[in-house]
Amino acid sequence: MLLPLFLLLFATPARADDAVWRLLQRGGQVIVLRHATTVPGVGDPANFKLGDCSTQRNLSEAGREESRRLGQAFRQRGISVGAVLSSAWCRCVDTAQLAFGKAEIWPGANSFFDNAAERGDRTAALRQRVTQHRSSENLVIVTHQVNITALTGVYPAMGEMVVLSPDAAGGFSIAGRIKPQ
Repeated sequence: MLLPLFLLLFATPARADDAVWRLLQRGGQVIVLRHATTVPGVGDPANFKLGDCSTQRNLSEAGREESRRLGQAFRQRGISVGAVLSSAWCRCVDTAQLAFGKAEIWPGANSFFDNAAERGDRTAALRQRVTQHRSSENLVIVTHQVNITALTGVYPAMGEMVVLSPDAAGGFSIAGRIKPQ
């Protein structure tokens, strides 16, 4: 009697992930991806500089491996990726490069963690990019927790993808989430 309940509880996330992966195989989705796992800490050190990775909180070796596994998961499933937009922070650029082999710096993905006054503009830019996506390829945006939460209300783990489906009415829905690989 307990075995069917046990199987249901533990099989549901895998089936949900499978459905989201199948959606990505069809294309046309927007993937907002929180950068992979970093070295311990919150935010960045005081006086960090975007152009100098040595002054930032960066990916840990585990995060670098997560990124590689994510790219491998996309390739194994034959998922097409068009543009890969990234925050200028090194942990985002590195996540994008390791997973997808490319990254285009896009200021709309930059963090506003240390400057809440930028929240509205960054969220509006991200929303516009998501809702205007009309392509058979998937769009990947590698960004930060604060950006994803402001846009979707979802608090993603490091390395987690939130898959968004743009709609014809100029909005989007959350199609699903996929935890780090």
